[in-house]
Amino acid sequence: MGGYKEVHTRTQGIKRLFVLPAVVLVQSCLGGLYAWSAFAPALQKDFGYTAGQTQLIFGFSVAVFTLSMVFAGRLLQTWGARRLTFLSGLLFAAGYLTSSFSAGKFLWVLAGLGLLVGTSIGFGYVAALTTAIQWYPKHKGVVAGAAVAGFGAGAILLSSMIAVLLHNGFTVTDLLLAVGLGYGVIICSGAVFLFHPPSTPVPLKHVAMNVLLQDRLFRKLATGIFCGTFAGLLVIGNLKPLAMDCGVSSITATAAISFFAVGNTAGRLGWGWFFDHFGYPVIPASLFFLCGALILLVVARFQPAIFSVCALGVGFGFGACFVVYAAQVALRYGADHVANIYPLIFIANGVAGLIGPPMGGYLYDVTGSYVWPLATAIAVLAIGILSTFTNNDHPKLIDNC
Repeated sequence: MGGYKEVHTRTQGIKRLFVLPAVVLVQSCLGGLYAWSAFAPALQKDFGYTAGQTQLIFGFSVAVFTLSMVFAGRLLQTWGARRLTFLSGLLFAAGYLTSSFSAGKFLWVLAGLGLLVGTSIGFGYVAALTTAIQWYPKHKGVVAGAAVAGFGAGAILLSSMIAVLLHNGFTVTDLLLAVGLGYGVIICSGAVFLFHPPSTPVPLKHVAMNVLLQDRLFRKLATGIFCGTFAGLLVIGNLKPLAMDCGVSSITATAAISFFAVGNTAGRLGWGWFFDHFGYPVIPASLFFLCGALILLVVARFQPAIFSVCALGVGFGFGACFVVYAAQVALRYGADHVANIYPLIFIANGVAGLIGPPMGGYLYDVTGSYVWPLATAIAVLAIGILSTFTNNDHPKLIDNC
């Protein structure tokens, strides 16, 4: 009996070593979503799309990604992480292939990159992140940080790859085909190593939305994450054309996407550390930081040399949106309720994605300048700062949860 336990423990230890790298690999592929602005000019050139159309695709993908997270949590309990992530890989490939063979028809591209890929990201994100936390229960913060940092870093690799392929004569159709097949295979391969954890938490009770809406802090958190992600998604969705509008070369504009991704990755780790030490005040502080970075981005219209640095700052501020609100949910409602409550707050991110990037593209189409989109983002952030500035609520668990 002792020998069996020893072998079992050793086997579990070996599996544990593979889980976190697989999670980071899957998240990095899914995080290529934030390389969207590298795709946007190619879609406009090859398919004749307007800036508003390209950003509608991106915003719709973010919205579907957010909403699918709610369903992913329920599927995870019955399907398991491996099968759910494998489905994510298949949907990812199907979405890009559908767009590749669409002949530029907008509704097909919207369905492929928006609906199918958005659903893929939501399923894979929840499955991978949850599995990592279950395997490392004593290191939730570090593991969650590494996983979401992988998601943030995914844009660096994909934007660089897109730049190289476009430079070598690839069309946008070729890009969609290559990304769909390559990333689809990688995600499905990563799913193989998402082993069932040694122990699975007891399923949580359903949380009634009407109960949460009565809680003032819940409304503040939803408002804050909406305002922060509205601004961040507006910028990342339009970043490359925005940079070129400021007089930055195409190569430097693509590099700005990587700078944004580096800042986003660092922000997901850094703001988590700030929250652990200072608590709730970090939330309005992060929105204030992001607002300041956007103001500098407006100034960068006259100083192209500092554009990439400003993009890094925006990425750093944006990264807070995916850490501080989840941490505050755990503090307010209890860690056991994060899986139920945080996706409901995160819906605000989906709404922001559906509104922010398309609005940025539309305002550019109308005005011929990205000053007005950036001014709109700054105004929304100001509302977020005022809405979240104070917190008079004491952390406690909602009794009805």
